[in-house]
Amino acid sequence: MTQLLRVQNFSVSSDGIGAGENQNAERPFGDAVDPERLFTWAVATAGWPNRTDSGGSRGLDDYFTRDFAHNIGAEIMGRNKFGPQRGPWPDHEWQGWWGDEPPFHTPVFVMTHHERPSFTLSDTTFHFVGGDPAAVLERARGAAQGKDVRLGGGVSTVRQFLDADLVDTMHVAVVPLEFGSGLRLWESPDDLLDRFHLEVVPSPSGVTHHLFWRK
Repeated sequence: MTQLLRVQNFSVSSDGIGAGENQNAERPFGDAVDPERLFTWAVATAGWPNRTDSGGSRGLDDYFTRDFAHNIGAEIMGRNKFGPQRGPWPDHEWQGWWGDEPPFHTPVFVMTHHERPSFTLSDTTFHFVGGDPAAVLERARGAAQGKDVRLGGGVSTVRQFLDADLVDTMHVAVVPLEFGSGLRLWESPDDLLDRFHLEVVPSPSGVTHHLFWRK
Protein backbone atom coordinates (compact mmCIF):
# COMPACT_ATOMS: atom_id res chain seq x y z
CA MET A 1 0.00 0.00 0.00
CA THR A 2 1.40 3.39 -1.03
CA GLN A 3 2.22 5.82 1.78
CA LEU A 4 1.38 9.31 0.61
CA LEU A 5 3.09 12.53 1.65
CA ARG A 6 0.20 14.94 2.22
CA VAL A 7 -0.04 18.67 2.89
CA GLN A 8 -3.32 19.39 4.66
CA ASN A 9 -5.22 22.51 5.72
CA PHE A 10 -2.27 24.72 4.77
CA SER A 11 -3.48 28.32 4.76
CA VAL A 12 -2.08 31.13 2.62
CA SER A 13 -3.26 34.60 1.73
CA SER A 14 -4.51 35.42 -1.75
CA ASP A 15 -0.99 36.68 -2.55
CA GLY A 16 0.44 33.30 -1.59
CA ILE A 17 1.93 34.19 1.81
CA GLY A 18 1.78 31.67 4.64
CA ALA A 19 4.13 33.27 7.19
CA GLY A 20 6.09 36.46 7.80
CA GLU A 21 9.74 37.20 8.33
CA ASN A 22 11.37 37.63 11.76
CA GLN A 23 9.48 34.97 13.66
CA ASN A 24 9.89 35.20 17.43
CA ALA A 25 8.20 34.08 20.65
CA GLU A 26 5.81 37.06 20.61
CA ARG A 27 5.00 36.72 16.88
CA PRO A 28 5.05 33.02 15.96
CA PHE A 29 4.07 33.81 12.37
CA GLY A 30 6.52 36.70 12.02
CA ASP A 31 6.00 40.23 10.79
CA ALA A 32 2.97 41.33 8.77
CA VAL A 33 1.04 38.05 9.04
CA ASP A 34 -2.00 37.83 11.32
CA PRO A 35 -2.55 34.14 12.15
CA GLU A 36 -6.03 34.78 13.54
CA ARG A 37 -7.17 36.07 10.15
CA LEU A 38 -5.30 33.32 8.30
CA PHE A 39 -6.94 30.48 10.23
CA THR A 40 -10.38 31.92 11.02
CA TRP A 41 -11.98 29.54 8.51
CA ALA A 42 -10.66 26.47 10.38
CA VAL A 43 -11.12 27.74 13.95
CA ALA A 44 -14.79 28.45 13.19
CA THR A 45 -15.58 24.82 12.35
CA ALA A 46 -17.17 22.22 14.59
CA GLY A 47 -14.24 19.90 13.89
CA TRP A 48 -11.51 22.29 15.05
CA PRO A 49 -9.35 20.11 17.37
CA ASN A 50 -9.08 22.72 20.12
CA ARG A 51 -12.80 23.45 20.30
CA THR A 52 -14.12 23.20 23.86
CA ASP A 53 -17.81 23.80 23.13
CA SER A 54 -20.40 22.06 20.99
CA GLY A 55 -20.73 24.88 18.46
CA GLY A 56 -18.93 25.59 15.22
CA SER A 57 -19.80 25.52 11.55
CA ARG A 58 -20.54 22.46 9.45
CA GLY A 59 -20.09 21.99 5.73
CA LEU A 60 -17.06 22.11 3.47
CA ASP A 61 -14.59 23.83 5.82
CA ASP A 62 -15.54 21.44 8.59
CA TYR A 63 -14.94 18.48 6.29
CA PHE A 64 -11.32 19.55 5.85
CA THR A 65 -10.64 20.15 9.53
CA ARG A 66 -12.10 16.74 10.38
CA ASP A 67 -9.90 15.09 7.73
CA PHE A 68 -6.70 16.45 9.33
CA ALA A 69 -5.80 13.27 11.22
CA HIS A 70 -7.35 10.68 8.89
CA ASN A 71 -4.85 7.88 8.11
CA ILE A 72 -1.87 9.98 9.28
CA GLY A 73 0.92 8.02 10.96
CA ALA A 74 3.66 10.67 11.24
CA GLU A 75 4.29 14.38 10.66
CA ILE A 76 7.27 16.26 9.24
CA MET A 77 7.80 19.91 10.12
CA GLY A 78 10.57 22.46 9.85
CA ARG A 79 12.32 23.89 12.85
CA ASN A 80 10.64 27.25 12.26
CA LYS A 81 7.26 25.63 12.87
CA PHE A 82 8.50 23.95 16.06
CA GLY A 83 9.77 27.13 17.70
CA PRO A 84 11.45 30.54 17.40
CA GLN A 85 15.05 29.57 18.21
CA ARG A 86 17.75 29.51 15.54
CA GLY A 87 21.23 27.96 15.54
CA PRO A 88 22.47 25.62 18.27
CA TRP A 89 19.93 24.97 21.02
CA PRO A 90 20.77 27.11 24.08
CA ASP A 91 19.01 24.45 26.19
CA HIS A 92 16.24 21.89 25.78
CA GLU A 93 13.53 23.69 27.73
CA TRP A 94 11.56 24.71 24.64
CA GLN A 95 9.11 21.92 23.74
CA GLY A 96 6.98 23.56 21.07
CA TRP A 97 4.08 25.99 20.93
CA TRP A 98 1.41 23.44 21.84
CA GLY A 99 1.71 22.81 25.58
CA ASP A 100 1.43 19.39 27.18
CA GLU A 101 -1.12 18.06 24.66
CA PRO A 102 0.20 18.61 21.11
CA PRO A 103 -2.41 18.14 18.37
CA PHE A 104 -0.41 15.64 16.31
CA HIS A 105 -0.91 12.29 18.13
CA THR A 106 1.85 10.70 16.02
CA PRO A 107 5.65 10.79 15.83
CA VAL A 108 6.81 14.21 14.61
CA PHE A 109 10.09 14.68 12.73
CA VAL A 110 11.51 18.19 13.11
CA MET A 111 14.03 19.04 10.39
CA THR A 112 17.06 20.84 11.81
CA HIS A 113 20.81 21.24 11.36
CA HIS A 114 21.13 21.09 15.15
CA GLU A 115 19.86 17.78 16.49
CA ARG A 116 18.75 17.26 20.08
CA PRO A 117 17.35 14.30 22.04
CA SER A 118 13.83 13.13 21.28
CA PHE A 119 11.12 13.75 23.86
CA THR A 120 7.48 12.77 24.33
CA LEU A 121 4.49 14.88 25.34
CA SER A 122 1.26 12.95 25.79
CA ASP A 123 1.01 10.66 22.73
CA THR A 124 3.37 12.71 20.52
CA THR A 125 7.12 12.03 20.28
CA PHE A 126 9.28 14.73 18.69
CA HIS A 127 12.44 13.62 16.85
CA PHE A 128 15.02 16.15 15.67
CA VAL A 129 16.62 15.03 12.44
CA GLY A 130 19.08 16.23 9.85
CA GLY A 131 19.35 15.16 6.24
CA ASP A 132 17.73 16.02 2.94
CA PRO A 133 13.95 15.81 2.41
CA ALA A 134 14.09 12.30 0.93
CA ALA A 135 16.03 10.94 3.92
CA VAL A 136 13.68 12.58 6.43
CA LEU A 137 10.65 11.25 4.56
CA GLU A 138 12.10 7.73 4.65
CA ARG A 139 12.42 7.94 8.44
CA ALA A 140 8.92 9.32 8.83
CA ARG A 141 7.44 6.59 6.64
CA GLY A 142 9.21 3.99 8.74
CA ALA A 143 7.55 5.39 11.87
CA ALA A 144 4.10 5.80 10.28
CA GLN A 145 3.28 2.07 10.42
CA GLY A 146 1.90 1.94 6.90
CA LYS A 147 -0.15 5.14 7.19
CA ASP A 148 0.43 8.40 5.30
CA VAL A 149 2.84 11.15 6.37
CA ARG A 150 1.63 14.72 6.82
CA LEU A 151 3.94 17.56 5.78
CA GLY A 152 3.00 20.24 8.28
CA GLY A 153 5.11 23.19 7.17
CA GLY A 154 6.12 25.92 7.45
CA VAL A 155 6.30 27.50 4.03
CA SER A 156 10.01 26.91 3.44
CA THR A 157 9.71 23.24 4.40
CA VAL A 158 6.78 22.65 2.05
CA ARG A 159 8.76 24.35 -0.72
CA GLN A 160 11.74 22.08 -0.04
CA PHE A 161 9.62 18.96 -0.49
CA LEU A 162 7.89 20.38 -3.57
CA ASP A 163 11.26 21.20 -5.10
CA ALA A 164 12.38 17.62 -4.38
CA ASP A 165 9.17 16.34 -6.08
CA LEU A 166 8.13 14.33 -3.01
CA VAL A 167 4.63 15.72 -2.31
CA ASP A 168 1.75 13.48 -3.42
CA THR A 169 -1.33 15.49 -2.46
CA MET A 170 -1.86 18.99 -1.15
CA HIS A 171 -4.80 20.92 0.27
CA VAL A 172 -4.21 24.68 0.44
CA ALA A 173 -6.86 27.03 1.80
CA VAL A 174 -6.53 30.43 0.13
CA VAL A 175 -7.88 33.14 2.42
CA PRO A 176 -9.26 36.37 0.85
CA LEU A 177 -6.75 38.81 2.27
CA GLU A 178 -3.32 40.11 1.28
CA PHE A 179 -0.27 40.48 3.51
CA GLY A 180 2.00 42.07 0.89
CA SER A 181 5.26 40.61 2.19
CA GLY A 182 6.43 37.41 3.80
CA LEU A 183 7.19 33.80 2.88
CA ARG A 184 5.34 32.78 -0.27
CA LEU A 185 4.21 29.28 -1.04
CA TRP A 186 3.78 30.34 -4.67
CA GLU A 187 3.43 33.30 -6.98
CA SER A 188 0.38 31.51 -8.42
CA PRO A 189 -1.09 28.02 -7.88
CA ASP A 190 -0.61 27.59 -11.63
CA ASP A 191 3.12 27.26 -10.85
CA LEU A 192 2.42 23.64 -9.85
CA LEU A 193 0.33 22.53 -12.80
CA ASP A 194 3.26 20.89 -14.56
CA ARG A 195 3.23 18.18 -11.87
CA PHE A 196 -0.21 18.28 -10.27
CA HIS A 197 -3.85 18.18 -11.18
CA LEU A 198 -5.76 21.01 -9.49
CA GLU A 199 -9.36 21.41 -8.45
CA VAL A 200 -10.51 24.70 -6.91
CA VAL A 201 -13.53 24.60 -4.60
CA PRO A 202 -14.98 27.84 -3.16
CA SER A 203 -16.47 27.79 0.32
CA PRO A 204 -19.30 29.97 1.68
CA SER A 205 -16.80 31.23 4.29
CA GLY A 206 -14.92 33.06 1.51
CA VAL A 207 -11.97 30.65 1.57
CA THR A 208 -11.09 28.88 -1.66
CA HIS A 209 -9.84 25.31 -1.22
CA HIS A 210 -7.15 24.25 -3.70
CA LEU A 211 -6.79 20.47 -4.05
CA PHE A 212 -3.65 19.16 -5.78
CA TRP A 213 -2.82 15.56 -6.61
CA ARG A 214 0.15 14.21 -8.51
CA LYS A 215 -0.23 13.57 -12.24
